[in-house]
Amino acid sequence: MSKGIVLASSSVHRRELLKNAGIDFTAESSDLDERAIEAPLLESGVGPEDVAAILAEAKATDVSERHPNEIVIGADQTLSLGDEVLHKPANMEEARRTLLKLSGRTHQLNSAVVLVEGGKVTWRHVATATITLRALDPGFVGRYLAQAGRKATTSVGAYQIEKEGIQLMERIEGDYFTIIGLPLLPLLKELRERGEIDG
Repeated sequence: MSKGIVLASSSVHRRELLKNAGIDFTAESSDLDERAIEAPLLESGVGPEDVAAILAEAKATDVSERHPNEIVIGADQTLSLGDEVLHKPANMEEARRTLLKLSGRTHQLNSAVVLVEGGKVTWRHVATATITLRALDPGFVGRYLAQAGRKATTSVGAYQIEKEGIQLMERIEGDYFTIIGLPLLPLLKELRERGEIDG
């Protein structure tokens, strides 16, 4: 008999990906302070891929305490520009600065997904997508943000490739789901192999 599945995320995009894939799940976000967990990791030199995995594990483990008999999916994403790790912009001005910083440059989106059962991590996967933004005119950035609105502050790169953000791109290497923030194909494969979803 399959266990229940809980997505430990408040992300509308991750919920939509699972829903569109036909997965029966509930969603509950963690109350952990992600920046407080992340800061010492970055200071000690932990790479952005591992930071994403550790944050995904922390969130899923936290939610698993309230759902010990279910499979909890945790996910997190970091954006790395060279040695710098960027975060979701707090406001539209930060979104503007983020886009100008990424303009004409190549960055990585590191998306981690984990499964936690009874408080223990039973599976993890990290996928990386490489994205190059075209050289952006500051005036265009302003017009783009006016069109995108507050959605720009819900994404670590201040863009959504599924919407207007695709106009910012010059080159993408990696799959759509990794960019959205949930490596869906490896996750579905793992759930199928466990007999949790039909396969």
